[in-house]
Amino acid sequence: MKYAYYPGCSGHGSSVEYEASTRAVCNALDMDLVEIADWNCCGSTPGHSISHELSGALAARNLLQASKTGADCVISPCPSCSSNLKIARWRMQNPEFKAEVDSLLDAPTPANAEGGADLMETYSVLQAIVENVGVDAINRRVTYPLEGIKVVTYYGCLLSRPAHVAKFDDPNNPVSLDNILKALGAEVLPFALKTECCGAAMGIPDVNIPGQLSGRILETAKAAGAEAVVTACPLCHMNLDLRQRQAARITKNKPFELPVFYYTQLIALAFGLPEESMRLDKLAVNPQPLLDKIAERRAARVQAAHDEARKAAGVAS
Repeated sequence: MKYAYYPGCSGHGSSVEYEASTRAVCNALDMDLVEIADWNCCGSTPGHSISHELSGALAARNLLQASKTGADCVISPCPSCSSNLKIARWRMQNPEFKAEVDSLLDAPTPANAEGGADLMETYSVLQAIVENVGVDAINRRVTYPLEGIKVVTYYGCLLSRPAHVAKFDDPNNPVSLDNILKALGAEVLPFALKTECCGAAMGIPDVNIPGQLSGRILETAKAAGAEAVVTACPLCHMNLDLRQRQAARITKNKPFELPVFYYTQLIALAFGLPEESMRLDKLAVNPQPLLDKIAERRAARVQAAHDEARKAAGVAS
């Protein structure tokens, strides 16, 4: 399939490591990405908190630009971006809402038979990987299994919600990230807070809100025995990784020292992709101790296989 790719604002700024690893993983999985030309803000929080019509117009313009690529659908790595594009497309099935949005655009959106907007389907990159590539294909591509590490998966609020618009995974107990991490060889621990809010953008007006919420998520992950948290959202990642010390201070915990990875970074690691494609140097919490553990387990496995082969050869001779 050919995908019109919407990187979103964070992909060119605060989450360049997510952007780099996403592109590298999609390339390794033979997903043909064509970045949308002249894309604009998706109309997320600042837009839709003011006007649904304004937010819809920003999203609709991106979808109109995407239609020029000749792609089969639109994908975005950011759950907030993909959710906003999906919601705008869903709302614009209402002819009245479509008319209001069209009045804000240079040209009206094409209409379908019911009078709603005829716009491209949108998915998150995670959804496209799971539904179009498949977890089995990921497992077959693994070169360096993530053996011996215990992780929890954190989905955040938007990847599978609202269910009637997202149409992906279970809104209350999603498992797509779990299945991918298991395919990579990691041990995925049960985690009750996988869809709880991290505080999102509330860190701008009041750091105590994401501090309390993210601190609870990290505290619970640590208590479960996790050695890392895996997520798919730039804003969630920022609250859990960059603001981790702040969260510990606000919740009166000792430093968590819990690495937080994007799932694409760990796929790239398990695939044996170049280090620069993962940008692990961008993580605020040092992941090196855990990476060393993975490398040690990997070396032990290779050595055991080598010894077994020598033993078998000796017996055969």
